Amino acid sequence: MRTSHSKIILLSLLVLAFGAHAESTRFIALGDMPYSLPKDLVRYERLIKAINADKPAFSIFVGDTKSGDTPCSDEYMEKTTHYFNSFDAPLIYSIGDNEWTDCHRTLAGGYDPIERLERIRKTQFVDQNSFGKRRISLTRQADVMPQFAKFVENSLWVKGKFVFVSLHIPGSNNNYERTPASTQEYLERNAANLAWIEYAFQLAQKKNSAGIVFAFQADMFYSPPGEVNSMNSGFVDTLNQFRSYAEKTTLPILLIHGDSHRLKIDQPLLDNKRRVLENVYRLEVMGADEVQAVEVTVDDSKSSPFSFRPLLVQENLNP
Repeated sequence: MRTSHSKIILLSLLVLAFGAHAESTRFIALGDMPYSLPKDLVRYERLIKAINADKPAFSIFVGDTKSGDTPCSDEYMEKTTHYFNSFDAPLIYSIGDNEWTDCHRTLAGGYDPIERLERIRKTQFVDQNSFGKRRISLTRQADVMPQFAKFVENSLWVKGKFVFVSLHIPGSNNNYERTPASTQEYLERNAANLAWIEYAFQLAQKKNSAGIVFAFQADMFYSPPGEVNSMNSGFVDTLNQFRSYAEKTTLPILLIHGDSHRLKIDQPLLDNKRRVLENVYRLEVMGADEVQAVEVTVDDSKSSPFSFRPLLVQENLNP
């Protein structure tokens, strides 16, 4: 069959028009650093320099700005803010357990964890802006849900056809059941997190998004599913919420976290019939001894839109 020259031009224009609407975004995921002080400060600075040279759209730091044995002082909090603002591109921060839930430890300074959390909120989440030399405006849960005005750290932003969400889900069992005070704190924040996850899925549906990316600190997948779903787990509600929404959509979902310090990319969620939920991916970033990061690309032109590349600083490699 012969195709006219005008039809070929028309088809080419349609292809170009379709391609023009496709968009890919590169960003960096990292966390759980610097741990070994002072030597890891130099390694951390090298990594930040490498990230700035990579020129990502933004970076996501998934918590643990220090080890659990480092004092939770105001001075260290200020140092953390300084490092976050040395990133050229915007940086979004999800709070980890070493910043507050574990601060009752003697080596961490014997602080009141709730007081430390309040201090973080007052000093590091003072407005709608991200960290970084170039900043972006975030939608904070406190801005759109008055009933959760306390939770200024929960945020989201939209880049291209993807919704990005920051959640405050720390390790140490999500601060659940250590003391009556910690359990009460968990219950309030857990309710806020569940509402924020729901809000994000509703927003993605409203915007006809190509995918959702959630970032938080805790490794909720360190135990077999049966153990994680036990009633003494501080993660069971969150996992059930993710599972419930993932089962109702084919939308690609990426969960980014740290906490266990090993690079992992897999499909961690099972449905009620114990089948893999194929639209849910998990990226666990390296950390602690591995002062490295991961470059993530999201591409709305692909049915499987997430791709990953370790960003390794050679001088930071363990001997």
